[in-house]
Amino acid sequence: MIATVTDLWRHPIKSHGREALRQVALRAGATMPWDRHWAVTHDQTTYAGGAWAPCQNFMIGTRTPGLAGLWAELDETNARVSLRHKDLGEMAFHPDDPQEAAQFLAWVAPLTPANRAGARAVVTADRGMTDTDYPSVSLLNHASHRAVADRIGRPIEPERWRCNIWLEGLDPWQEFDLIGQKLRIGSTVLALRDPIERCLHTAANPETGLRDADTLGALRGGWGHQNFGVYAEVIESGAIAPGDKVERA
Repeated sequence: MIATVTDLWRHPIKSHGREALRQVALRAGATMPWDRHWAVTHDQTTYAGGAWAPCQNFMIGTRTPGLAGLWAELDETNARVSLRHKDLGEMAFHPDDPQEAAQFLAWVAPLTPANRAGARAVVTADRGMTDTDYPSVSLLNHASHRAVADRIGRPIEPERWRCNIWLEGLDPWQEFDLIGQKLRIGSTVLALRDPIERCLHTAANPETGLRDADTLGALRGGWGHQNFGVYAEVIESGAIAPGDKVERA
């Protein structure tokens, strides 16, 4: 054993809220089920759904930091998303219903800065709209998170990093040494592929949506890069849950 799973997270609508999971069944060649299942286009993109597209086509926290303050809960049976934000309150809607999606866009619009493109539509991709051109899940290391917090000089929230799987038991930055290797977690096997280059979304507080921590400066100043966490591909289907052991496969 090299580590233990502590937390699982998914993000039903890309950059619009996060939710913790008690367990998840991963499928080979796929993203985490319902993770980034929907995305929100803006006025400067022509994307209409279907194939994967880069994150610049969507409303994201780099341009709209207030989105970091959203929390989500998905009713999988009814494909209904409930959202909350400290400034906006709560709402629930079916993203696939055009009328309800329009109500959501009006509800979330106050978070968009005046100098940024506004939200246009809620779209669905053929697979989860992660930031990689292959279906991926993300793994993060608590020890690396603590190292960044120490560099900043105060605790920061793990939710800033918008990951899928948190691991405890690794040394700081040991996750980068595992790239190219395979890990068995619960009954699934993942192949670690790439470091995750971070953006300004991580500077925003997940409760307030305000930028209050220089995460990128800490990464560059402390370690000479903007990477935090690793992308992986699921190569053997299986279920995972907090408490599962992580071993080399």
